[in-house]
Amino acid sequence: MTGSRIVAAQIKPNSKKGPLVETLEDGTLLLYVRAPAVEGKANKAAEELLAGHLGVSKSSVRLISGQTSRHKRFEVQD
Repeated sequence: MTGSRIVAAQIKPNSKKGPLVETLEDGTLLLYVRAPAVEGKANKAAEELLAGHLGVSKSSVRLISGQTSRHKRFEVQD
């Protein structure tokens, strides 16, 4: 049986610390990505990082809100 869940994340583009995932106190994931926030590169890197962190395929993760914001919501297919 497959389902989906929504994952809230905050993105830190151009991060020297990344790629790295941290969990904040409220359950939001903090994603450090090396990609710059231009032409959707940071969003793509965040999707890939999140997929690896959650153990799902890259195609299972989709950005659903926050295209131009640091605060994003992803839909993850299980």
